[in-house]
Amino acid sequence: MTEDDPGAALDVDLLAASLRADGSDLAAYTEALAAKLSDALPGAVKVDRGRVGLFGPKRVRAIAVDAGAERFELRAGESSVQTFCARLSGGIVLKTEPIDTDEWLRRLSTALAAAAGRSLTTRQALERLLDV
Repeated sequence: MTEDDPGAALDVDLLAASLRADGSDLAAYTEALAAKLSDALPGAVKVDRGRVGLFGPKRVRAIAVDAGAERFELRAGESSVQTFCARLSGGIVLKTEPIDTDEWLRRLSTALAAAAGRSLTTRQALERLLDV
């Protein structure tokens, strides 16, 4: 697979739409996003879950995706999410900046599409994520 191959790049808008598909319900959105990313990119995704109340179900509190020199984090609260993008060097976080969710999805999608262009394994994982 080369960068000249038109099939080598994934449609970033399609990936972002897939990740936003469950956006009407925050808990369902974060669970779906965590499941899709974890299944597609094992080892690159860390999901932090916490129990709601004493006996309540565990819900996603945070998702972190390492994509090369960037880490994408989503932190879920009761009624909102916060999204962050961090620059990495040698596994060390150099700078973390808060960004809005649509920008976070766009940048995450772009980073994953770039990784897919470099790796057949990553591309196949992202195709499974999109159910293409």
